Amino acid sequence: MFGTRLVSGIILIIIALAALILGGPVLAVILLAISLIAYRELTKALNVAALPRGAGDGKNGPFNLLEIVGFLGIAAYYAAVFFSGDTTLLLMCIVGVFMAEMFLYVAVFPKFTAEQVVGAFFSFVYAPLMLSFVYLTRMCPRGIYIVWMILISSWGCDTCAYVVGILIGKRKIFPVLSPKKSLEGCIGGVLGAALIGVLYGHFFVEVAFPDQTVKWIIAFICAVGAVMSQVGDLAASAIKRNHNIKDYGRLIPGHGGIMDRFDSMIVTAPMIYFLTILMIKL
Repeated sequence: MFGTRLVSGIILIIIALAALILGGPVLAVILLAISLIAYRELTKALNVAALPRGAGDGKNGPFNLLEIVGFLGIAAYYAAVFFSGDTTLLLMCIVGVFMAEMFLYVAVFPKFTAEQVVGAFFSFVYAPLMLSFVYLTRMCPRGIYIVWMILISSWGCDTCAYVVGILIGKRKIFPVLSPKKSLEGCIGGVLGAALIGVLYGHFFVEVAFPDQTVKWIIAFICAVGAVMSQVGDLAASAIKRNHNIKDYGRLIPGHGGIMDRFDSMIVTAPMIYFLTILMIKL
């Protein structure tokens, strides 16, 4: 199991690094694919894909109309992000998905429950929309330097939290939600991300832009991003526990599904994007 997890993790990192370095269409297509898969994983977890009452006893069936609307909305949203980036157009896509789901809810009532409609829209916002900030961050001015802060705050925090938790973790901070997480590990993840951030800012960003002193700002942003990455991880775990599932999927051997591997990055990406715009002169 460890060998499988290690190999798939290395492959995943290589793909992520290549996508972030290349940016543009390559990154957009990969994020679109990840978003579509994550959307389906979430709709299955939230029983949006459940068969009508009496037809399957709550079991998930093939794609239904709510999901098809979501898939089309994701494609339209990413097309707007890639070809335009206009805020009004992006808002139109988001509101359009909501209105389409509501129209469908009324048109075929009582085929879908209110919970399924809410779950479908939540799934659209939670993964696809939030992940689009990886692309928006990469394609902003000097984005090639800023986008790595997302990885530092998510995967870097995960690694530091795991190491610190193994070494000195004693106080269980979320015993019901995540029994293995410790207070020491959580603090270590945040401090570790901040340390990596200040080193990254000093040796890479400030070398490329000697007119700016930003390493402490980057450290702060990475620390805040690390806090949110742990919130994202715990929120994804909470959904799984609420619905009694172990993993969101089996796409990534040893890791589970897209939501299992990208749960922290989903909420970290928009946080890094907005804090960077507010605090760093791009």
